[in-house]
Amino acid sequence: MLPERILIIGLGQTGLSCLHYCLARGITPVVMDTRTCPPGADQLPEHIERHFGELKLAPMLAAQLIIASPGLALATPALQQAQAAGVEIVGDIELFVRECQAPIVAITGSNGKSTVTTLVGEMASEAGIKVGVGGNIGTPALDLLSSELALAVLELSSFQLETTRSLSAAAATVLNISEDHLDRYDSLAHYRDTKLEIYHRAGLAVYNREDDQTRPPRSDATVSFGLDHTDYGRVQHQGELWLSRFGEPVLPVSALKILGTHNQLNALAAMALADWVKIPQAAQLAVLRRFSGLAHRCQLVAEKQGVLWVNDTKATNVGATLAAIAGMSEVVSGRLWLIAGGQGKEQDFSPLIPLLQGPVAGMVCFGQDRHQLLALADNTHEVSNLDEAVAWCASQAQAGDCVLLAPACASFDMYARYQQRGEHFITLVEAL
Repeated sequence: MLPERILIIGLGQTGLSCLHYCLARGITPVVMDTRTCPPGADQLPEHIERHFGELKLAPMLAAQLIIASPGLALATPALQQAQAAGVEIVGDIELFVRECQAPIVAITGSNGKSTVTTLVGEMASEAGIKVGVGGNIGTPALDLLSSELALAVLELSSFQLETTRSLSAAAATVLNISEDHLDRYDSLAHYRDTKLEIYHRAGLAVYNREDDQTRPPRSDATVSFGLDHTDYGRVQHQGELWLSRFGEPVLPVSALKILGTHNQLNALAAMALADWVKIPQAAQLAVLRRFSGLAHRCQLVAEKQGVLWVNDTKATNVGATLAAIAGMSEVVSGRLWLIAGGQGKEQDFSPLIPLLQGPVAGMVCFGQDRHQLLALADNTHEVSNLDEAVAWCASQAQAGDCVLLAPACASFDMYARYQQRGEHFITLVEAL
Protein backbone atom coordinates (compact mmCIF):
# COMPACT_ATOMS: atom_id res chain seq x y z
CA MET A 1 0.00 0.00 0.00
CA LEU A 2 1.42 3.36 -1.03
CA PRO A 3 1.20 6.35 1.32
CA GLU A 4 -0.60 9.51 0.23
CA ARG A 5 2.34 11.93 0.28
CA ILE A 6 4.93 10.80 -2.26
CA LEU A 7 7.83 12.80 -3.69
CA ILE A 8 9.56 11.66 -6.89
CA ILE A 9 13.10 13.02 -7.24
CA GLY A 10 14.50 12.83 -10.77
CA LEU A 11 12.42 12.93 -13.91
CA GLY A 12 13.40 11.45 -17.28
CA GLN A 13 12.10 8.08 -18.45
CA THR A 14 12.32 6.37 -15.05
CA GLY A 15 10.81 9.31 -13.18
CA LEU A 16 7.87 9.41 -15.58
CA SER A 17 7.31 5.68 -15.07
CA CYS A 18 7.18 6.31 -11.31
CA LEU A 19 4.68 9.13 -11.87
CA HIS A 20 2.40 6.93 -14.00
CA TYR A 21 2.68 4.15 -11.41
CA CYS A 22 1.48 6.49 -8.64
CA LEU A 23 -1.30 8.09 -10.70
CA ALA A 24 -2.61 4.64 -11.70
CA ARG A 25 -3.01 3.91 -7.98
CA GLY A 26 -4.91 7.11 -7.26
CA ILE A 27 -2.01 9.03 -5.74
CA THR A 28 -0.80 12.40 -7.02
CA PRO A 29 2.90 12.77 -6.22
CA VAL A 30 5.10 15.85 -6.09
CA VAL A 31 7.99 15.92 -8.58
CA MET A 32 11.45 17.39 -7.98
CA ASP A 33 14.60 17.59 -10.10
CA THR A 34 17.93 19.38 -9.69
CA ARG A 35 17.83 20.34 -13.38
CA THR A 36 15.94 23.47 -14.35
CA CYS A 37 14.42 21.81 -17.40
CA PRO A 38 14.65 18.03 -16.92
CA PRO A 39 13.80 15.60 -19.72
CA GLY A 40 10.14 14.68 -19.58
CA ALA A 41 9.04 17.95 -17.96
CA ASP A 42 6.83 18.69 -20.96
CA GLN A 43 4.94 15.44 -20.31
CA LEU A 44 3.90 16.34 -16.76
CA PRO A 45 0.16 16.87 -16.26
CA GLU A 46 -0.60 20.47 -15.30
CA HIS A 47 -1.92 19.59 -11.85
CA ILE A 48 1.39 18.00 -10.73
CA GLU A 49 3.29 20.10 -8.18
CA ARG A 50 6.91 20.44 -9.28
CA HIS A 51 10.17 21.88 -7.97
CA PHE A 52 13.00 22.22 -10.50
CA GLY A 53 16.55 23.55 -10.22
CA GLU A 54 17.57 22.31 -6.77
CA LEU A 55 16.69 19.93 -3.95
CA LYS A 56 14.23 21.66 -1.65
CA LEU A 57 14.18 20.31 1.87
CA ALA A 58 10.62 21.33 2.83
CA PRO A 59 8.84 19.10 0.26
CA MET A 60 11.26 16.29 1.12
CA LEU A 61 10.45 16.47 4.83
CA ALA A 62 6.72 16.71 4.07
CA ALA A 63 6.77 13.43 2.14
CA GLN A 64 5.97 10.02 3.59
CA LEU A 65 7.85 8.27 0.79
CA ILE A 66 10.60 9.53 -1.53
CA ILE A 67 11.17 7.67 -4.80
CA ALA A 68 14.72 8.71 -5.63
CA SER A 69 16.46 8.56 -8.98
CA PRO A 70 19.42 6.14 -9.05
CA GLY A 71 21.57 9.08 -10.08
CA LEU A 72 21.09 10.64 -6.64
CA ALA A 73 23.31 9.05 -4.00
CA LEU A 74 21.74 8.14 -0.67
CA ALA A 75 24.66 10.00 0.92
CA THR A 76 23.28 13.30 -0.46
CA PRO A 77 22.88 15.54 2.65
CA ALA A 78 19.26 16.46 1.89
CA LEU A 79 18.32 12.78 1.55
CA GLN A 80 20.17 12.02 4.76
CA GLN A 81 18.15 14.71 6.55
CA ALA A 82 14.89 13.34 5.19
CA GLN A 83 15.85 9.80 6.19
CA ALA A 84 16.78 10.96 9.68
CA ALA A 85 13.34 12.56 9.94
CA GLY A 86 11.72 9.20 9.24
CA VAL A 87 10.96 9.55 5.53
CA GLU A 88 11.28 6.24 3.68
CA ILE A 89 13.51 6.44 0.59
CA VAL A 90 13.24 3.84 -2.17
CA GLY A 91 13.92 3.52 -5.89
CA ASP A 92 11.69 2.29 -8.67
CA ILE A 93 13.21 -1.21 -8.46
CA GLU A 94 12.08 -1.53 -4.84
CA LEU A 95 8.51 -0.65 -5.83
CA PHE A 96 8.69 -3.18 -8.68
CA VAL A 97 9.92 -6.11 -6.59
CA ARG A 98 7.30 -5.44 -3.90
CA GLU A 99 4.54 -5.89 -6.46
CA CYS A 100 5.96 -8.32 -9.06
CA GLN A 101 4.53 -11.84 -8.77
CA ALA A 102 6.74 -13.37 -11.47
CA PRO A 103 10.20 -14.89 -10.81
CA ILE A 104 13.00 -12.36 -11.20
CA VAL A 105 16.44 -12.92 -12.70
CA ALA A 106 18.68 -10.14 -11.37
CA ILE A 107 21.96 -9.23 -13.09
CA THR A 108 24.68 -6.83 -12.02
CA GLY A 109 28.44 -6.38 -12.43
CA SER A 110 30.86 -3.74 -13.61
CA ASN A 111 30.71 -4.97 -17.20
CA GLY A 112 28.59 -7.23 -19.36
CA LYS A 113 25.26 -6.57 -17.59
CA SER A 114 23.37 -5.50 -20.69
CA THR A 115 24.70 -8.38 -22.79
CA VAL A 116 23.72 -11.04 -20.24
CA THR A 117 20.36 -9.41 -19.53
CA THR A 118 19.57 -9.32 -23.24
CA LEU A 119 20.70 -12.93 -23.73
CA VAL A 120 18.51 -14.28 -20.92
CA GLY A 121 15.56 -12.20 -22.11
CA GLU A 122 15.92 -13.46 -25.67
CA MET A 123 16.30 -17.04 -24.47
CA ALA A 124 13.03 -16.77 -22.54
CA SER A 125 11.28 -15.18 -25.50
CA GLU A 126 12.61 -17.89 -27.82
CA ALA A 127 11.03 -20.45 -25.49
CA GLY A 128 7.66 -18.70 -25.66
CA ILE A 129 7.82 -17.35 -22.11
CA LYS A 130 6.10 -14.01 -21.45
CA VAL A 131 9.18 -12.12 -20.30
CA GLY A 132 9.82 -8.52 -19.31
CA VAL A 133 13.35 -7.15 -19.70
CA GLY A 134 14.37 -3.82 -18.20
CA GLY A 135 15.68 -1.97 -15.17
CA ASN A 136 18.98 -0.29 -16.01
CA ILE A 137 18.51 -1.25 -19.66
CA GLY A 138 15.65 -0.26 -21.94
CA THR A 139 12.25 -0.28 -20.28
CA PRO A 140 11.88 1.12 -16.73
CA ALA A 141 11.02 -1.72 -14.36
CA LEU A 142 7.61 -0.37 -13.31
CA ASP A 143 6.47 -0.38 -16.94
CA LEU A 144 7.00 -4.17 -17.00
CA LEU A 145 4.34 -4.88 -14.38
CA SER A 146 1.56 -6.98 -15.85
CA SER A 147 -0.67 -9.83 -14.74
CA GLU A 148 0.59 -11.78 -17.78
CA LEU A 149 4.27 -11.47 -16.85
CA ALA A 150 5.82 -14.93 -16.36
CA LEU A 151 9.47 -13.88 -15.90
CA ALA A 152 11.28 -10.60 -15.24
CA VAL A 153 14.93 -10.16 -16.24
CA LEU A 154 16.44 -7.06 -14.66
CA GLU A 155 19.77 -5.35 -15.21
CA LEU A 156 20.58 -3.59 -11.95
CA SER A 157 23.26 -0.98 -11.33
CA SER A 158 24.91 -0.47 -7.96
CA PHE A 159 23.01 2.82 -7.79
CA GLN A 160 19.69 0.99 -8.08
CA LEU A 161 20.71 -1.62 -5.52
CA GLU A 162 21.36 1.12 -2.96
CA THR A 163 17.61 1.74 -2.62
CA THR A 164 16.39 -1.86 -3.13
CA ARG A 165 15.82 -3.89 0.04
CA SER A 166 13.05 -6.37 -0.81
CA LEU A 167 14.57 -8.16 -3.80
CA SER A 168 14.23 -11.95 -3.59
CA ALA A 169 15.48 -12.98 -7.02
CA ALA A 170 14.96 -16.50 -8.31
CA ALA A 171 18.54 -16.27 -9.58
CA ALA A 172 21.06 -13.46 -9.23
CA THR A 173 24.55 -12.84 -10.54
CA VAL A 174 27.44 -10.45 -10.07
CA LEU A 175 29.33 -10.89 -13.34
CA ASN A 176 32.56 -9.13 -12.38
CA ILE A 177 33.93 -6.34 -10.21
CA SER A 178 36.37 -3.67 -11.33
CA GLU A 179 36.98 -0.08 -10.31
CA ASP A 180 34.06 2.11 -11.31
CA HIS A 181 32.06 4.98 -9.84
CA LEU A 182 34.71 5.69 -7.23
CA ASP A 183 33.58 9.29 -7.46
CA ARG A 184 30.43 8.03 -5.67
CA TYR A 185 31.75 5.23 -3.44
CA ASP A 186 34.47 5.75 -0.85
CA SER A 187 36.33 2.55 -1.81
CA LEU A 188 36.29 -0.40 -4.16
CA ALA A 189 35.09 -2.53 -1.22
CA HIS A 190 32.11 -0.22 -0.69
CA TYR A 191 31.23 -0.46 -4.39
CA ARG A 192 31.66 -4.26 -4.36
CA ASP A 193 29.55 -4.74 -1.23
CA THR A 194 26.75 -2.71 -2.79
CA LYS A 195 26.81 -5.03 -5.81
CA LEU A 196 26.87 -8.18 -3.66
CA GLU A 197 23.57 -7.22 -2.03
CA ILE A 198 21.88 -8.62 -5.15
CA TYR A 199 22.51 -12.13 -3.73
CA HIS A 200 20.52 -11.47 -0.54
CA ARG A 201 17.57 -13.91 -0.43
CA ALA A 202 18.28 -15.13 -4.01
CA GLY A 203 17.23 -18.68 -4.83
CA LEU A 204 20.51 -19.21 -6.70
CA ALA A 205 23.71 -17.16 -6.63
CA VAL A 206 25.69 -17.34 -9.89
CA TYR A 207 29.27 -16.09 -9.52
CA ASN A 208 32.37 -15.76 -11.69
CA ARG A 209 35.20 -18.18 -10.89
CA GLU A 210 37.62 -15.83 -12.65
CA ASP A 211 36.81 -13.00 -10.22
CA ASP A 212 36.77 -13.93 -6.54
CA GLN A 213 35.19 -10.60 -5.64
CA THR A 214 31.92 -11.83 -7.16
CA ARG A 215 31.65 -14.76 -4.75
CA PRO A 216 28.52 -14.44 -2.56
CA PRO A 217 29.25 -13.77 1.13
CA ARG A 218 26.35 -16.05 2.14
CA SER A 219 24.25 -18.43 0.08
CA ASP A 220 23.10 -22.04 0.29
CA ALA A 221 22.67 -22.45 -3.45
CA THR A 222 25.55 -21.37 -5.69
CA VAL A 223 26.87 -22.20 -9.11
CA SER A 224 29.82 -20.66 -10.94
CA PHE A 225 30.96 -19.89 -14.45
CA GLY A 226 34.50 -19.60 -15.72
CA LEU A 227 37.00 -20.63 -18.37
CA ASP A 228 37.88 -24.11 -17.05
CA HIS A 229 35.69 -27.23 -17.07
CA THR A 230 33.97 -26.71 -13.69
CA ASP A 231 30.21 -26.00 -13.44
CA TYR A 232 29.53 -23.74 -16.44
CA GLY A 233 32.81 -23.53 -18.32
CA ARG A 234 34.78 -24.75 -21.35
CA VAL A 235 36.11 -28.12 -22.49
CA GLN A 236 38.02 -29.45 -25.46
CA HIS A 237 35.76 -31.53 -27.70
CA GLN A 238 36.11 -32.74 -31.29
CA GLY A 239 39.36 -30.82 -31.68
CA GLU A 240 38.06 -27.43 -30.53
CA LEU A 241 36.91 -25.47 -27.50
CA TRP A 242 33.25 -25.83 -26.45
CA LEU A 243 31.07 -24.12 -23.86
CA SER A 244 30.17 -26.75 -21.30
CA ARG A 245 27.67 -27.49 -18.56
CA PHE A 246 29.18 -29.52 -15.70
CA GLY A 247 31.82 -30.95 -18.01
CA GLU A 248 29.45 -31.82 -20.86
CA PRO A 249 30.08 -29.97 -24.16
CA VAL A 250 27.13 -27.83 -25.22
CA LEU A 251 28.17 -25.44 -27.99
CA PRO A 252 31.44 -24.85 -29.88
CA VAL A 253 32.95 -21.47 -29.07
CA SER A 254 33.35 -20.99 -32.83
CA ALA A 255 29.53 -20.95 -33.15
CA LEU A 256 29.31 -17.73 -31.11
CA LYS A 257 29.01 -14.50 -33.07
CA ILE A 258 30.14 -12.44 -30.07
CA LEU A 259 33.91 -12.15 -29.80
CA GLY A 260 36.34 -12.72 -26.97
CA THR A 261 36.67 -14.61 -23.70
CA HIS A 262 34.66 -11.97 -21.86
CA ASN A 263 31.69 -12.74 -24.10
CA GLN A 264 32.20 -16.47 -23.56
CA LEU A 265 31.85 -15.76 -19.85
CA ASN A 266 28.72 -13.73 -20.56
CA ALA A 267 27.25 -16.65 -22.51
CA LEU A 268 28.04 -19.08 -19.67
CA ALA A 269 26.45 -16.79 -17.08
CA ALA A 270 23.32 -16.51 -19.21
CA MET A 271 23.15 -20.31 -19.52
CA ALA A 272 23.40 -20.77 -15.75
CA LEU A 273 20.64 -18.23 -15.07
CA ALA A 274 18.44 -19.63 -17.83
CA ASP A 275 18.78 -23.20 -16.56
CA TRP A 276 17.64 -22.21 -13.07
CA VAL A 277 14.42 -20.60 -14.35
CA LYS A 278 13.80 -23.60 -16.62
CA ILE A 279 14.41 -22.04 -20.02
CA PRO A 280 14.96 -25.03 -22.34
CA GLN A 281 18.46 -25.66 -23.66
CA ALA A 282 17.23 -25.58 -27.27
CA ALA A 283 16.07 -21.99 -26.82
CA GLN A 284 19.35 -21.03 -25.13
CA LEU A 285 21.48 -22.44 -27.95
CA ALA A 286 19.32 -20.89 -30.67
CA VAL A 287 19.93 -17.46 -29.16
CA LEU A 288 23.65 -18.02 -28.53
CA ARG A 289 24.14 -19.05 -32.16
CA ARG A 290 22.48 -15.94 -33.60
CA PHE A 291 23.22 -13.18 -31.06
CA SER A 292 25.73 -10.77 -32.59
CA GLY A 293 26.09 -8.45 -29.62
CA LEU A 294 24.79 -5.07 -28.57
CA ALA A 295 25.69 -1.81 -30.25
CA HIS A 296 28.80 -0.08 -28.86
CA ARG A 297 30.06 -3.25 -27.12
CA CYS A 298 33.00 -4.82 -29.02
CA GLN A 299 31.08 -3.96 -32.19
CA LEU A 300 32.95 -4.58 -35.43
CA VAL A 301 32.49 -1.34 -37.38
CA ALA A 302 34.45 -2.10 -40.54
CA GLU A 303 37.54 -3.63 -42.06
CA LYS A 304 39.55 -1.01 -43.95
CA GLN A 305 42.65 -2.00 -45.89
CA GLY A 306 42.87 -5.17 -43.78
CA VAL A 307 42.55 -3.27 -40.46
CA LEU A 308 39.69 -4.14 -38.11
CA TRP A 309 37.99 -1.14 -36.45
CA VAL A 310 36.09 -2.07 -33.28
CA ASN A 311 33.75 0.15 -31.25
CA ASP A 312 33.60 -0.60 -27.52
CA THR A 313 32.68 2.89 -26.34
CA LYS A 314 30.66 1.22 -23.55
CA ALA A 315 34.00 0.32 -21.95
CA THR A 316 33.72 3.22 -19.51
CA ASN A 317 35.95 1.70 -16.84
CA VAL A 318 39.34 0.02 -16.72
CA GLY A 319 37.91 -3.46 -16.19
CA ALA A 320 35.83 -3.21 -19.36
CA THR A 321 38.86 -2.06 -21.34
CA LEU A 322 40.98 -4.94 -20.01
CA ALA A 323 38.24 -7.38 -21.03
CA ALA A 324 37.95 -5.85 -24.51
CA ILE A 325 41.70 -6.03 -25.08
CA ALA A 326 41.83 -9.65 -23.91
CA GLY A 327 38.90 -10.53 -26.13
CA MET A 328 40.29 -8.88 -29.25
CA SER A 329 43.80 -10.26 -28.67
CA GLU A 330 42.33 -13.72 -29.32
CA VAL A 331 41.06 -12.87 -32.79
CA VAL A 332 43.65 -10.40 -34.14
CA SER A 333 46.76 -11.67 -35.87
CA GLY A 334 48.54 -8.32 -35.96
CA ARG A 335 49.02 -5.43 -33.57
CA LEU A 336 46.38 -3.76 -31.38
CA TRP A 337 45.95 0.01 -31.26
CA LEU A 338 43.90 1.41 -28.37
CA ILE A 339 41.91 4.66 -28.25
CA ALA A 340 41.25 5.75 -24.66
CA GLY A 341 40.33 8.77 -22.57
CA GLY A 342 37.53 10.87 -21.12
CA GLN A 343 36.42 11.26 -17.51
CA GLY A 344 38.33 8.76 -15.38
CA LYS A 345 35.99 8.77 -12.36
CA GLU A 346 39.01 8.62 -10.00
CA GLN A 347 40.00 5.14 -11.20
CA ASP A 348 43.43 3.58 -10.95
CA PHE A 349 44.64 3.16 -14.55
CA SER A 350 47.75 1.16 -13.62
CA PRO A 351 46.22 -2.27 -14.57
CA LEU A 352 46.62 -1.11 -18.18
CA ILE A 353 50.42 -0.96 -17.87
CA PRO A 354 51.14 -4.68 -18.52
CA LEU A 355 48.97 -4.59 -21.64
CA LEU A 356 50.81 -1.53 -22.93
CA GLN A 357 53.97 -3.57 -22.53
CA GLY A 358 52.36 -6.55 -24.29
CA PRO A 359 49.48 -6.83 -26.76
CA VAL A 360 48.84 -3.08 -27.19
CA ALA A 361 51.23 -1.58 -29.72
CA GLY A 362 50.18 1.96 -28.88
CA MET A 363 47.51 3.93 -27.04
CA VAL A 364 46.21 7.27 -28.27
CA CYS A 365 44.70 9.40 -25.51
CA PHE A 366 42.26 12.30 -25.51
CA GLY A 367 39.79 13.90 -23.12
CA GLN A 368 39.77 15.30 -19.61
CA ASP A 369 41.97 12.68 -17.92
CA ARG A 370 44.26 11.87 -20.85
CA HIS A 371 47.39 12.91 -18.95
CA GLN A 372 46.91 10.09 -16.43
CA LEU A 373 46.78 7.63 -19.32
CA LEU A 374 49.72 9.20 -21.13
CA ALA A 375 51.87 8.72 -18.02
CA LEU A 376 51.39 4.94 -18.00
CA ALA A 377 53.91 4.09 -20.72
CA ASP A 378 56.11 5.43 -23.51
CA ASN A 379 53.97 4.03 -26.32
CA THR A 380 51.20 6.59 -25.79
CA HIS A 381 50.24 9.51 -27.98
CA GLU A 382 48.25 12.63 -27.11
CA VAL A 383 45.54 14.09 -29.34
CA SER A 384 42.84 16.70 -28.83
CA ASN A 385 39.77 14.76 -29.89
CA LEU A 386 38.41 11.56 -31.38
CA ASP A 387 38.86 12.83 -34.95
CA GLU A 388 42.60 13.12 -34.40
CA ALA A 389 42.69 9.77 -32.59
CA VAL A 390 41.15 7.93 -35.54
CA ALA A 391 43.42 9.73 -38.00
CA TRP A 392 46.54 8.84 -35.96
CA CYS A 393 45.53 5.18 -35.70
CA ALA A 394 44.84 5.06 -39.44
CA SER A 395 48.38 6.31 -40.05
CA GLN A 396 49.87 3.63 -37.75
CA ALA A 397 47.83 0.49 -38.40
CA GLN A 398 48.65 -2.04 -41.09
CA ALA A 399 46.78 -5.02 -42.56
CA GLY A 400 46.11 -7.59 -39.84
CA ASP A 401 45.99 -4.96 -37.08
CA CYS A 402 43.01 -3.87 -35.00
CA VAL A 403 42.04 -0.40 -33.79
CA LEU A 404 39.93 -0.62 -30.65
CA LEU A 405 37.93 2.23 -29.11
CA ALA A 406 37.73 1.11 -25.45
CA PRO A 407 38.11 4.40 -23.57
CA ALA A 408 38.24 3.18 -19.91
CA CYS A 409 36.48 6.47 -19.13
CA ALA A 410 33.08 8.10 -19.13
CA SER A 411 32.24 10.33 -22.08
CA PHE A 412 30.66 13.34 -20.36
CA ASP A 413 33.64 15.67 -20.81
CA MET A 414 33.04 15.74 -24.58
CA TYR A 415 29.80 13.87 -25.33
CA ALA A 416 26.29 13.78 -23.91
CA ARG A 417 26.46 9.99 -23.56
CA TYR A 418 28.73 7.08 -24.44
CA GLN A 419 26.53 6.15 -27.42
CA GLN A 420 27.21 9.53 -29.01
CA ARG A 421 30.96 8.91 -28.71
CA GLY A 422 30.52 5.52 -30.38
CA GLU A 423 28.38 6.95 -33.17
CA HIS A 424 31.02 9.61 -33.83
CA PHE A 425 33.68 6.88 -34.02
CA ILE A 426 31.58 4.88 -36.49
CA THR A 427 31.12 7.97 -38.68
CA LEU A 428 34.86 8.68 -38.67
CA VAL A 429 35.77 5.08 -39.52
CA GLU A 430 33.25 4.84 -42.32
CA ALA A 431 34.73 7.99 -43.84
CA LEU A 432 38.26 6.55 -44.02
